[in-house]
Amino acid sequence: MSNIVRDSDVVEVSEPPYFNFGEKVKAKRVIRNDGTYAGKEIGEILAKKGEIGYVVSIGTFLQQFYIYGVEFTESGNRVGMKRKELESAIPRDEEDIPLPPVPGAPRA
Repeated sequence: MSNIVRDSDVVEVSEPPYFNFGEKVKAKRVIRNDGTYAGKEIGEILAKKGEIGYVVSIGTFLQQFYIYGVEFTESGNRVGMKRKELESAIPRDEEDIPLPPVPGAPRA
């Protein structure tokens, strides 16, 4: 009947979003229009595997998943994607480097 895979056991919204606003991410696979992207044909490529983009919005779907609005720089498309379709373009251990102190600023 249907080849739709449901992640019914996954509830991401019980935790904070994995990606942050402005975070540089890349597509883990080719993303095609499933009919929900206006102005493009069904099946048309919206993002190529490995294409770099930035998280511009974070929403939810079915009170279960975070949907990350990603603006892809090469194609110019803004696509809603699940966490499993994305990966950080910058390794996480490199992102957590603290900023140097600002001269004259009070210390915490």
